[in-house]
Amino acid sequence: MNHDERRTGVWLVGARGSVATTAISGALAISAGMVAPVGMVTESPEFAGTALPPLGSLVFGGHDITQTPLPKRAEQLAAAGVIPADLVTAVRHDLATIDSELRGGAKGDDRRCQAEASAALAADLTGFRERHRLARVVVVNVSSTEPPAVHRPEYDSLPELEHAMAREPGVLPPSSLYAHAAFQAGCPYVDFTPSTGARLPALAALARQKAVPFAGRDAKTGQTLVRAALAPMFTARALRVLSWSGTNLLGGGDGATLADPAAAESKSVSKQRGLTAMLGDDVAGATHIDYVPDLGEWKTAWDHVGFEGFLGTRMTMQVTWQGCDSTLAAPLVLDLARLTARAHEAGELGVQPALGFFFKDPLGAEEHRLAEQYTILCDWARRL
Repeated sequence: MNHDERRTGVWLVGARGSVATTAISGALAISAGMVAPVGMVTESPEFAGTALPPLGSLVFGGHDITQTPLPKRAEQLAAAGVIPADLVTAVRHDLATIDSELRGGAKGDDRRCQAEASAALAADLTGFRERHRLARVVVVNVSSTEPPAVHRPEYDSLPELEHAMAREPGVLPPSSLYAHAAFQAGCPYVDFTPSTGARLPALAALARQKAVPFAGRDAKTGQTLVRAALAPMFTARALRVLSWSGTNLLGGGDGATLADPAAAESKSVSKQRGLTAMLGDDVAGATHIDYVPDLGEWKTAWDHVGFEGFLGTRMTMQVTWQGCDSTLAAPLVLDLARLTARAHEAGELGVQPALGFFFKDPLGAEEHRLAEQYTILCDWARRL
């Protein structure tokens, strides 16, 4: 079957969630000329001429274990003030069509061996690619944050991992099972979450073997984005940061997930890693996450920074950030899908450090300063 070199599949794990629904609705609306692509990095002038797949060429599908149809989920987001109601009305038919492409995915109580489970997920991907005559499919994990997989071994060897997967269930956490399936199907993979995903050395080896790129982890959309811009200010001005403490108040599904202390631990570790990299490990303070149901789809983040200036004078800075989680995240999902698709088209394989600009805990990269990350990203995109 001939494939259109511009038609690109975007397969979302967690496709009926708030972030995925907002991303899909936004892509449809922008392509139809209903709204401007505000918040999309890849639509800025620096990316003109980088041969990214057009937004109108993106074809959406995905996995989700929930049953709420996309049009209904979009209505709920409109009622919450996340998506304009008239936009939902305009794209309702397209959302229903996309919803027919969604599949059930992996469940925690699946008793199949994971080799069989991965093969079933990979078949969903290859079937989607062939049905729509797509040049490629990028898998983006926007599902709920997983607790740290402390009870599972960190597989270094691909043969060892696949031997274990052929014998038993539960070898990999769900995010890593989806990464394995994506690579087996020849699909690039992006982990938008702090979950394990493709971080395992054995999965990185599989990505290289299958000649596909991958990127992650944990997209920075709010508090960590602000920190990545502000922390370099202190070091550039030779001001000594003594403490950096933070609190996050979250509503919605993400907040409910992070009410689980184990899941919150994954997020907090990811948030703190960038600060440590930029300021050193002698800066006191921690980041706390609290679930506040009445915030709905909004989140509030507060940072308190204690620092020392000339002659030892003590000073403080306090920053409050409030934003709509889904509309901050959704354009980045589209950016990452387009950039990763272009990387695949250009023959890039394995981890893509240049995409660290988008992540709290960037795979393959040690740079956390936002301006420097942006320069690296732009240079990489132009080179492609």
